[in-house]
Amino acid sequence: MQPKPIVLAFDTSAAHCAAALLLGDRIVTHVDEMAKGQAEHLMPMLEEMLATEGLTWRDLDGIGVGVGPGNFTGIRIALSAARGLALGLGKPAIGVNGFDARALGETLPFTATIPAPRDQSYTQAFHADGTTSDPAQNTEPAGAQKGAEVLIGAVAEIAASRLATDHPRPAPLYIRSADAAPPRDPAPVLLP
Repeated sequence: MQPKPIVLAFDTSAAHCAAALLLGDRIVTHVDEMAKGQAEHLMPMLEEMLATEGLTWRDLDGIGVGVGPGNFTGIRIALSAARGLALGLGKPAIGVNGFDARALGETLPFTATIPAPRDQSYTQAFHADGTTSDPAQNTEPAGAQKGAEVLIGAVAEIAASRLATDHPRPAPLYIRSADAAPPRDPAPVLLP
C-alpha cells in the first residue's frame, strides 16, 4: 500500500490567506483574515506551517492552489506562488476552483455559490450525471457559506486526488472582467 501524499494547499482569492497541509488522513488548516497584504504574508505562513509539522518544502508531494473565482490580485498572488514553488521544487502544482471545493462531499445535484462583489454571486451547478454547468455571475447574494478552513481543506484533498492524473498548469478562473479600464490616452511614441 502506497503512503498517502503530503500536499500543501493555499488560497488568497478572498479577504484571507488560507492554507492546508494534508498529511495522510489528517489535515492541518490555518486561515488569517486580511483585506490586503497577502503577498507578504503567504510564504512566511506556509513556512511556519511546514516547520510546525517538522517538514521542509522537499517533503511535499504536490501543491494545491485555489484558482478562483474571486479577487483578481489575490488569485494572481496564489498562482504565482504555486507556479514558483512547483518549478523550484520539481513538484506538481494543481489548481482547484472554488466551485469544486464547495461541491466536495455534497450530494448531487448541487449548486455551488461563491460571493461576488456588489452583493452578487458566482454559481455553478453540479448535475446528478456528473456534468456541470458553465460558471455564471448572478445578481442574488451568495447566502450561507462553508468556512474558509473547510474550503481550503477541500482544495488540499482535491489536489491530492489529482496528483496521479495529467493536469494543466494552474490557471486563474475569472468569471467577470476586471474593474480597471485601459487608459484613454494613446501610448507615448518611443523615439529611436
